[in-house]
Amino acid sequence: MNSPTEPDDSETRGLARLLTPEGMALLDSLGPYDPDSSLSLSKSLRAQGHDPELVSAALTQSRLRAKARTKFGDFARHMVFTRDGVEQATRWSVAALHAQRFAQAGIRHVVDLGCGVGADSLALAALERTVTAVERDPVTAAAATLNLTGWPGARVVCAAAESLDLAALENGAADGVWLDPARRVTGAGGTRRVFDPEAFSPPLSFVTGLARRGLAVGAKIGPGIPHDHVPEDAEAQWISERGDVVEAVLWFNAVRRPGVARAALVLGHDAAGPGAPASEPTAETGSGTHETGSAANGDTGGGADGNGTSGGDRAASSAAELTSDSWQSPPPEGDLLGPVGRYLYEPDGAVIRAGLVTDLAERLGAHLVHPSIAYLSSDTLVRTPLARAYEVREVLPHTVKVLRRWVKEQDVGTLEIKKRGTDVTPEQLRRQLAPRGTRRATLVMTRLAEAGAERRVVLAVNPLN
Repeated sequence: MNSPTEPDDSETRGLARLLTPEGMALLDSLGPYDPDSSLSLSKSLRAQGHDPELVSAALTQSRLRAKARTKFGDFARHMVFTRDGVEQATRWSVAALHAQRFAQAGIRHVVDLGCGVGADSLALAALERTVTAVERDPVTAAAATLNLTGWPGARVVCAAAESLDLAALENGAADGVWLDPARRVTGAGGTRRVFDPEAFSPPLSFVTGLARRGLAVGAKIGPGIPHDHVPEDAEAQWISERGDVVEAVLWFNAVRRPGVARAALVLGHDAAGPGAPASEPTAETGSGTHETGSAANGDTGGGADGNGTSGGDRAASSAAELTSDSWQSPPPEGDLLGPVGRYLYEPDGAVIRAGLVTDLAERLGAHLVHPSIAYLSSDTLVRTPLARAYEVREVLPHTVKVLRRWVKEQDVGTLEIKKRGTDVTPEQLRRQLAPRGTRRATLVMTRLAEAGAERRVVLAVNPLN
């Protein structure tokens, strides 16, 4: 997770007040957070005799719970958050997959180093793992303690990750470690992101040191990690949810899958919360890459169609994964490079981050339209949750005059502009095209490779999924 911002005494005092029978009773008595009525509610609670500081803390926590619903669903109503914690917490659907890795590998005691408010620890506890949750920030550790109340196999320790003796824990020696290293540092001007893995806290060398001891290790790393920074003995898995690339994870030893060097996992929906079943896509054997469609709600049955991709209806509620057994992908040449066909594919961000664009092209029977741009095309539609598909309507010149006329002729009023490989600013171009009609349209600004040269074009497309 990221380093906490500068300590806020009011947040510390407020959380301390909430972690009392009176504070929790007041917090749990509040209805769903409504920003429009928060001021009147505050006045009403104070008039009833509640301490102003406690009222402020309860309303702040109610607001954080509402914000956390996007990650935890209804279960957020039973949790306590810090301002940093709600931003940095792992989404429940993703945390459930982390936990399942350890459970499937038979790992019994997992230390969650940098546990934050306890999302990953909750997921591990829900799968009956013994959990030692470690957090260096006292306020965040207090929140994690409350969130893990009721899970007898979980214990929170307020300490720095590097200072902990994993062989001398109250719950016994650990055989697995989960880490979420801080990727921000705090300075005089606030926080800033760091990109050097050795500047993380703890650094990547600490993670690999744990792996060399034979422990089952999973480490959440920013999705922008360069491929040459990935240790040779790790599996790297990029994960996206609903089109948002949320993380990359390095897996070592018992939690690393045989024959998988890198993977792109695309999730379609959230699990319900702790105790809800969750499953990770099951690997198919094949030519080094595979795509699976297993429901994240626990259904690990079939559902793939004959070409190895999940059906369109199932994709909305499934997890699909593309993997490779090496760091070498087919080069974008020959049959994997060609003109714009009837359909255009926009690979999911996890596929792009994992460097699996040409691997996906092979699976779809498609090709790139430019060797350095992540758009695929073909004349045959193959539906897959690993890419958004579009039907190509027209190929237009990359000129404002032509596009303005096209927008007017097509009676376009709502215009989506996508781009790759061009320096166009969509907002500026939209103002120049001045759509004022009644219809919707999507334009894709990109470059095509043609006869050893390249051409800037605009593709008018219809979204298909």
